[in-house]
Amino acid sequence: MQLIRFDDPAAFAERATGFLEAREAEHNLILGLTTMVLTTDEYKLPPYLACVEHEESVIAVAFRTPPHNLILSEMETDVEVIDLIAQDVHKLYSGALPGVSGPKRVTRAFARRWAALTQQGVQLHMAQRIYRLDKVIFPTGVPGELRRAAAADRDLMQEWLGAFHQEAMGTVDQISVERAVRNYLTSQNRGLYLWVDGGQPVSMAGSTGPTPHGIRIGAVYTPPEFRKCGYASACVAAVSQAMLDSGRQFCFLYTDLGNPTSNHIYQDIGYRPVSDVDEYHFGE
Repeated sequence: MQLIRFDDPAAFAERATGFLEAREAEHNLILGLTTMVLTTDEYKLPPYLACVEHEESVIAVAFRTPPHNLILSEMETDVEVIDLIAQDVHKLYSGALPGVSGPKRVTRAFARRWAALTQQGVQLHMAQRIYRLDKVIFPTGVPGELRRAAAADRDLMQEWLGAFHQEAMGTVDQISVERAVRNYLTSQNRGLYLWVDGGQPVSMAGSTGPTPHGIRIGAVYTPPEFRKCGYASACVAAVSQAMLDSGRQFCFLYTDLGNPTSNHIYQDIGYRPVSDVDEYHFGE
């Protein structure tokens, strides 16, 4: 068993994609970010790209775009596999790793090993669930229509995306929000969409991180004054259908298991649970 670290994203993709694609929904985040690393210059720091191999077969993948969390693939929670990854990540980042995300049992095992290795505190930050949609079930009776956000919507997009980050993560980095909006407006791999009722934007949803056969839906936000009207359901349904119409076979999204409302509305429009993932934070 050995860990192979890649400096070349193309070489990493060639080696890891077959393993990741076999469980495309579970690995949609790593696959989507690999696409972004290969096709954009959004990431200024070198990514961490590693495969663990046994008998010339990939059995685990670890991925990071600094300064963000390490992301782990599905894998057997073998002590040797987890230790190989933890030791290698520690060589590069020592105490500078903010956290880890991935399958529930995998991240729990990694967090324990990281705590023993670094003497840092670890805490579960968020429990999430991955959903996959193959066919949209459209909500009925919701007025309005979908349109793609344009440059004229920049100020509104920054306001709403900042509010989304505040609600989802408890913090807002305005520079990151402005950069994200710029990327949504200019990137071929992502887009931001608005649900408009009577000329008034009332909800938004984004698409990003294309995988070999799918794409991830995210940045779903409705201002408080427009909630409980079905706008978010209609917006996500319409964006999802637009992605299917563009040739994607399915869409993915992540939900916070602490938010039963979002988990319910996504299932009503056709999203089905795939797997549970956890995010741990490291440090005090």
